[in-house]
Amino acid sequence: MCGRFVSASPPDEIATYFGATLADERLLEPSFNVAPTDDVYAVAADAGQRRLDTFHWGLVPGWAEDPSVGSRMINARAETVASRSAFRPAFEARRCIVPADGFYEWKAVPGRAKKQPVYIRSRDGRPLALAGLWERWHPRGRDGDESLHSCTIITTTANALLEPVHDRMPVILPPDVWDLWLAPDTRAADAQALLVPAPTAMMQFHAVSDRVGNVKNDDAQLIEEVDEHETASEAGADQIPGQGSLL
Repeated sequence: MCGRFVSASPPDEIATYFGATLADERLLEPSFNVAPTDDVYAVAADAGQRRLDTFHWGLVPGWAEDPSVGSRMINARAETVASRSAFRPAFEARRCIVPADGFYEWKAVPGRAKKQPVYIRSRDGRPLALAGLWERWHPRGRDGDESLHSCTIITTTANALLEPVHDRMPVILPPDVWDLWLAPDTRAADAQALLVPAPTAMMQFHAVSDRVGNVKNDDAQLIEEVDEHETASEAGADQIPGQGSLL
């Protein structure tokens, strides 16, 4: 799954890297511990141009009675994204890229009761382009209310590097397929072909503090490397080691 990630780069730098215009005047604070239902940046196509905008993390389908359903749709599985009713409409026409500096996962460590959080990023330090979908939701019978833009991150089977950590990972799109992925008229079959594990050579990870398990902790120290065999610290009630994919 992908349940926590880092989005700490300045939005103008993110927009430049993805060749996008910065569309939203409401800028987000840098976060080293982005959690489900937070607002996040995503790149989507608008009249043939890339736009960097803010979205609610947790897809809310147009037919949903209320936006709370989004908390159960932070991830979509690559194997079923084209067939599930919650994701199919967005997969066919509203694909996006969720930029991330890196993401967290938890792995089992021999001799340690708690799973060890690790921080996963690209070897060259460039942002990760996580494959996503976006939707527009509007409250029924309430004319004039603004619509909610939400998104989800697509996951696939883990590559050889991350398989010992977790059996799934977010789909990471290379730059040469960004246009194909974002174009609304791309055939579903062609989009589906892009949902594969990233090459192991492009990625690396290291152990980080258990503090990341508590969403109240949000600082640059969360991504600093630690000894995975050291005694686990108190992480808080909302620590998520051992939690499987939501979908």
